Amino acid sequence: MFIDVLKYALIAIFALAMVCSALNSIRSRRTTDPIAIGLYRSWTNIWMGSMLIILALILMFVFTGSTLSVVVEALFLIMGAYNLFAGLRNRSYYARLQQHADGGAGKTSGQSA
Repeated sequence: MFIDVLKYALIAIFALAMVCSALNSIRSRRTTDPIAIGLYRSWTNIWMGSMLIILALILMFVFTGSTLSVVVEALFLIMGAYNLFAGLRNRSYYARLQQHADGGAGKTSGQSA
């Protein structure tokens, strides 16, 4: 019973991650600002990595522990962790770039003199 509820919850989270990944991918292709493109693509990587990790978890609960399924689950976990890490690293890089670009454009940082 608990495993069934967990499977459905993971499927719902997977669907949410898939929609968020698609939306950020579409946004990255429609914008012209290079920094915004980088930010949207980094969020796409984060959501794709989350999707792969969740897919590996779903496979763990659905299929038995055959050798092939364990190898596929491990590959999905490794690829998902790499995408998640790369997306987080890229997001921090482009967030710093955006912060420097906004700071150089004459905007205040929120501190009073």
